[in-house]
Amino acid sequence: MRYLLTLHMNPTLWDTLTDDQKSAVYEGHGDFTKLITDTGEMVGTKALAEPAETKTVRVKDGATNVQDGAFIETEAFFCGYYIVDVETEERAVELAAMIPDAQYTAVEVRKIVHEG
Repeated sequence: MRYLLTLHMNPTLWDTLTDDQKSAVYEGHGDFTKLITDTGEMVGTKALAEPAETKTVRVKDGATNVQDGAFIETEAFFCGYYIVDVETEERAVELAAMIPDAQYTAVEVRKIVHEG
């Protein structure tokens, strides 16, 4: 089964971390990526730009409206993800707990039900 492990960033929280804590998060992603690559559970991962670099597109009555910024205006934002292929949901949860961000914010585990 494939699961999407989503990461969310809260800039206010991030700013409270020490340089050592921030470095540990970055290094932890390298370690986590190596682990799931070595176990064969890695499908893919992406890091996303900040909301300031986002465009939100809406179409109403055939007219396209483009706005700067994220769809949901909130302090925390979706900043990246891993896709893993694991035997059980429990393993996906176990892996999510290993992502360094989980000690500061939540990592969402969502089953992938369709791939195109």
